[in-house]
Amino acid sequence: MRQVSPESPDIFDFIMDVYHSCGGKWDTLVSQCDITSDELTRFLEYAASFLSNLGNFYGEGDQKYVPDLSVEALQKIANISAKAKVGLEKVIGPVFAVPPFNLGYPDKNAQSSYYPGPELISKEEIAKVSEVMENHSIGDQRILGFGNLWKTENPPTICYKLLQRQVYTNLQMAYSSPEATTAKNCPRSEWEAMVGIADPDETSRLKRFVEMSTVIIRQLPWAVEGVNDGKGPFEKTPFEAPDFTSVHALAICGSVVFEAANLPNYEYIRETCGFKNIVLANRLSVNNNPKLPCHWVDPSELKHFKSTTHIVRFITTAIHELIGHGTGKLLSETTPGVYNFDKQNPPISPLSGKAVTSYYLPGQTWTSVFGNLAGTVEECRAILVSEYLMDNKELLSIFGYTDDIEITAEDLLYTTYLNIGVDGLQALEHYSVQNKAWGQVHHQAHFSILKHLLQEGGGVIGISSDPITSTLTVHVDRTKILSHGKPALGRYLCRLHIWRCTADISHCKEFHEPMCAVDGVYERWRQIVCSKPKPRWKFVQPNTFVNGGDVELKVYEESNEGIIQSWAERGI
Repeated sequence: MRQVSPESPDIFDFIMDVYHSCGGKWDTLVSQCDITSDELTRFLEYAASFLSNLGNFYGEGDQKYVPDLSVEALQKIANISAKAKVGLEKVIGPVFAVPPFNLGYPDKNAQSSYYPGPELISKEEIAKVSEVMENHSIGDQRILGFGNLWKTENPPTICYKLLQRQVYTNLQMAYSSPEATTAKNCPRSEWEAMVGIADPDETSRLKRFVEMSTVIIRQLPWAVEGVNDGKGPFEKTPFEAPDFTSVHALAICGSVVFEAANLPNYEYIRETCGFKNIVLANRLSVNNNPKLPCHWVDPSELKHFKSTTHIVRFITTAIHELIGHGTGKLLSETTPGVYNFDKQNPPISPLSGKAVTSYYLPGQTWTSVFGNLAGTVEECRAILVSEYLMDNKELLSIFGYTDDIEITAEDLLYTTYLNIGVDGLQALEHYSVQNKAWGQVHHQAHFSILKHLLQEGGGVIGISSDPITSTLTVHVDRTKILSHGKPALGRYLCRLHIWRCTADISHCKEFHEPMCAVDGVYERWRQIVCSKPKPRWKFVQPNTFVNGGDVELKVYEESNEGIIQSWAERGI
């Protein structure tokens, strides 16, 4: 929690103190603390949101949120015990303080806990740290030193046991680091952990997907027939097919309950040892909720959209992780004078038709070169891959969808483009007007893809706007999906891929940054989107208890009270 904000650990203690003081009997606070039922409900909402995000900033978007009740009401609740009263006094200032509005470089509008200490670190100092790391070939996320697994006496046994338990723990994501969206490098990452139980049936489908991955890669825009087994010069030889597992998460520790992951994020390890993919089936399943509001789809299409969007999200997530994040060869001078490509006959760029002239120098990494663009470009590239391939009927058939069943492959392709519009609009909720910055790279990517299709998609997608009724509606022209939509996605995808592979930051920045700008009509759309905020996810997680040698699983009520109780009974 302290990686979110300095006050977060003390807010957690305060919530737990209140819970234990009333024994989890929340209704008693109304009479004991002289508060209204509405004030109690608002406190429980704040407490559950805090525990779901492991801090007082949303894990998705990094915006700060404050209790929707008065200081006086919160102080009355704290009177339930002397300990709770003292605890609130420690945090009441930062709990209600706005600004900061979001996480970011510490200034008048933002704060960050990634750099502890009384003095604020400057961007120049962070850049110096990044430079030293680059000079010593230290990965951006590897700040802490650990022993290497392959140097242990019995690594195969250790690896096997870890895989059997499906336990993942890592300094993994740099998305909440202030530098992730605003500086040269991303030298701080969020610690995350997950324990899951493998789903054998779904995993078998994913393994079939893995087995045909090389065939699919040959269909991407940069593939060249007869070169590198048809994959082209901008792919590894051979493609290292990873382990791909569908799991049901038992416990997740992190500010975001992610839908899937491609691990590790260390490019050197990915290039030399391979990677691993997981999808969290029970996290993805919550997308199949007909009660969720959808403001941006025409009412005549809502039934179709709600019956298919969760299917599209599962399949595109699988493609995103395996093919999206799994593809690409970074052309590099690995050590002075040694290259991982033919320096005398460099590959031809599909963008210029000429031999490439840029590549990664010794010590340089993807994130050190692309800096603030690295996260959003990589996510945008992976998302584009998943959307580009959704017309592949052989791929869709692996997941059981053909043109001979009720929900056809054509239906899923159409919904994919509706999703592009919906996700692109909804992403605007995560843009900070104060800082002119995006709170989350996935949302930034979704918006840029929508903007690109609006500009270069030849009318395959459109947005109708009514400022009087504050409505936005996504429209997709079925007849233009293959003729205009897919080629437009392919052009954007190919640009990002080649620029990434060749360390071409200048062209990438020149093209991508304007695509992420929120101005003009997009700012007017943002105001409408923000007037209809999407409900924030809150997840209640079970606990396990050992009783007489047996392990018991306790599942809690899907409510704010259930979330708080689950944390209280973890005994943290």
